[in-house]
Amino acid sequence: MRQNPQRRTALLDAAIEVLAREGSRGLTLRAVDAEAAVPTGTASNYFANRAQLLVQILHRTRERLVPDHADLTGPLDTTVLLGRLLERMRRERSVHIAMLELRLEGLRRPELQAELAAFHGAELEANIDWHLGAGLPGDRQGVVLLYLAMLGLIVDDLTVPAMLEAHPVEGLIETMVERLLPQRPAD
Repeated sequence: MRQNPQRRTALLDAAIEVLAREGSRGLTLRAVDAEAAVPTGTASNYFANRAQLLVQILHRTRERLVPDHADLTGPLDTTVLLGRLLERMRRERSVHIAMLELRLEGLRRPELQAELAAFHGAELEANIDWHLGAGLPGDRQGVVLLYLAMLGLIVDDLTVPAMLEAHPVEGLIETMVERLLPQRPAD
């Protein structure tokens, strides 16, 4: 296996683009080579097989979707943070679409399903811990509900945006936060 980290990253980014554009059936090592504009066979030098490529794509999506430090500084407001999250997903549309494709592929591949469950479970727990640790309103269950609501909003925003035209997402996010994460009552 080759170990050039920049080449591996470029191949994974190319794989994300192929997966987002062509779906799981279109994701081949040869298609990744073509997308990355490298000689045929290059991807097979970095990934033993397609299953390994899928798992590494999963981890690369995480790297690309991590918020900038600047997005998490200053006075923290859940509505503002979720608006920034949506904007990041819009900027990195291919990454999120690829992640959705991985979820669908996981339905057919038990080993990928296990990896997805562990990966997303750890991400969710980290997000809950960060939210509560930052002193933002709500409890664990409220944060989980907000995660699920935002996931649905993001999926619709990225896949069928016309559906949400009559419902401005900024107002939806504000309402989700108000209803799912009420301010703690004063003691």
